[in-house]
Amino acid sequence: MIRIFNTGEISPEQILKRDNAAAAADKADAAVQEIIKNVELYGDRAVLDYCERFDGVRPEALELPRKAMEEAADRLEQSQPEFMRILRRAKRNITEFHRRQVRRGFNIEDEGIVLGQRITPLQRVGVYVPGGTASYPSTVLMDCIPAKLAGVKEIVMTTPAKNGTVPDRILAAAFIAGVDRVFGVGGAQAIAALALGTQSIPRVDKIVGPGNIYVAAAKRRVYGMVDIDMIAGPSEILIISDSLSSPACVAADMLSQAEHDRNASAVLICDSGDFAQKVSSEIERQIPLLERADICRASIDGNGMIIVAQDLLEAVSISNSIAPEHLEICTEQPFVLMQKVTNAGSIFLGRFAPEALGDYMAGPNHTLPTNGTARFSSPLSVDDFIKKSSYVWYNEKAFSGIYKDVAAFARTEGLTAHARSAESREELMKH
Repeated sequence: MIRIFNTGEISPEQILKRDNAAAAADKADAAVQEIIKNVELYGDRAVLDYCERFDGVRPEALELPRKAMEEAADRLEQSQPEFMRILRRAKRNITEFHRRQVRRGFNIEDEGIVLGQRITPLQRVGVYVPGGTASYPSTVLMDCIPAKLAGVKEIVMTTPAKNGTVPDRILAAAFIAGVDRVFGVGGAQAIAALALGTQSIPRVDKIVGPGNIYVAAAKRRVYGMVDIDMIAGPSEILIISDSLSSPACVAADMLSQAEHDRNASAVLICDSGDFAQKVSSEIERQIPLLERADICRASIDGNGMIIVAQDLLEAVSISNSIAPEHLEICTEQPFVLMQKVTNAGSIFLGRFAPEALGDYMAGPNHTLPTNGTARFSSPLSVDDFIKKSSYVWYNEKAFSGIYKDVAAFARTEGLTAHARSAESREELMKH
């Protein structure tokens, strides 16, 4: 059963704390080091060995034929046309939202000076799509569409091929999202292959996408060889609710995250002890009705929590200390409270914006910072797939008016070569 606390009985640091998290991370890191080393030494052979070990089959080829994506989409058009319609609607909404994030360079000109910034898309990006306890075509759309809008030249997707097959829904989503190449490889070995390159799998510039603790450990290890989006931990939801909300809806929203993972966290902060008890009762009523009831039970009992605050402003203050991945504000005036929010990955406002809406259809990205990193990081966006370069041009007249200041500044830092670099052009300016 979910635990209920009053404020003051538990600190913000304890709210999302998971027992044995550090030990589990150390264990995963040790295994991942060996995997990365073997992939670096043996390339495809090591990747195939791990496919056989973890996915139950040694494929003849790591890369799926390009036509596999289109063929999967065609099969689903025949067998599940409603799903394909939903997939395309989601693509439209995600595209419409992320299109507004596309950056343009700028140019500044002023009497012999040209300054500016160029925007350059990454050349090749690796997208990791999980395939463990569930498969997520929504992740394909969320991670690939911003990359396409940014102008990435090649999108390489890796996903586990359990028993040698990749689900049609994943391949169809890849076709709709514009993925260029698909490899039936999962786990830390996929991350290593994308970072290092093998005989079959090309090295990428950046790896994005969620995964289990081994995938997260591998992404941490390869950062620096390539860029990564973030180190994603177990999913989190924090709901701020007044007592006028539906206890059944709030409980359902908490369970929508609890079903992701036994280590997922579902937290409610409300302003009424009576409402807290009603939500607790609803959670108990609903869990047995769910297909993933065992996962929900483990998540709720191990990491779930209800906190009764003195008022909604205190609830927001606690939320800001936690910096949750998903924040729902289920109150009469959610936009007023939102102005007080400083730390959250994605915010869902009112009684008709459940977090599940953001997972699939609304448009904002569902790849979000976890473990309190929303204090300093942001959801995946078009910005994650570009580079910014500045440029500078001065003509002789403009340079003559500033070079002495450059040299003087350099000498205050003890960098005489810098100063001489600026002053070396004096002879040029005399002619």
